Amino acid sequence: MKTLCGTILAAAMAMAGCKTARESLVPDGSVNRPGHDTLIAHRGESVAAPENTLPAYRTAVERGFGFECDIYLSKDGRVFTFHDGDLGRTTGGANTNRCTDVTWTELEKVDVGSWGSWKGSKFAGTRPALLEEVLSLARDGRWIYVEIKPGPEIVPFVKEVFEKQTNATPGNALFISFNQESCKALKAAMPEYKVFWLVSPSHETPFVTAEGLVAKLRELGVDGVDCCYNPDIVTSDFVKAVKAAGFEFHVWTVDELPDTIEAFCRGVQTVTTNCAQKQLDEYHASPATALAP
Repeated sequence: MKTLCGTILAAAMAMAGCKTARESLVPDGSVNRPGHDTLIAHRGESVAAPENTLPAYRTAVERGFGFECDIYLSKDGRVFTFHDGDLGRTTGGANTNRCTDVTWTELEKVDVGSWGSWKGSKFAGTRPALLEEVLSLARDGRWIYVEIKPGPEIVPFVKEVFEKQTNATPGNALFISFNQESCKALKAAMPEYKVFWLVSPSHETPFVTAEGLVAKLRELGVDGVDCCYNPDIVTSDFVKAVKAAGFEFHVWTVDELPDTIEAFCRGVQTVTTNCAQKQLDEYHASPATALAP
């Protein structure tokens, strides 16, 4: 398996114009590879449509991928998709209010389809999406990663949305959050759903060791970690130790195929990326994939 991972990685890096392969590829048994079920489209297929909009999510679904979305709670208690804490960036500065300070009536009039490179595109007039609209896209075999951006105050509203629909289930939807209190609240209110703690480990944090990370995951009572991929920290031994303790291990946001293959070879279970289709096309075009069983 080590030879297979190394061969595929070297071929992928050659296609990407890289000169040397990564080191320390020591996978534990079988490993995942880039695929529709292992690549998670970050904020939807955000290279094909504006991030965190229904067109981006639908494109991910149409291309066969699961996707990640970010959610906030409006002033009047509606759960909607947005990444930043305020509306400025993806409205092109037209509205700079904080997400929690606006009502859904106001949000319905917000255009998040005309900013940056999307200016003048067919997505003009696109509004943020409601969580219930996002969940209508859920289907078995592909995951929706719902990132909770605020604190635990949003959890009762999220639970209510989930209880009013039947499409999203514990088998195709899960939660991720940097907020530790939100993680705890989600597991308390919706224990049947997986919750992964989002973390960006560095050499300045206690989570630089697998032991430190495992201790925190146990404290939070979550099901696993969704970790910023730092190859200097997320080694095969690091991933192996966390998984051996009974936790899942996923990474974000990886946009180059050699890095994605390296992460899979180190044992991670899914990779969140801004360019899922591009990476999958590159992987299928690599001659080394013919070696895969």
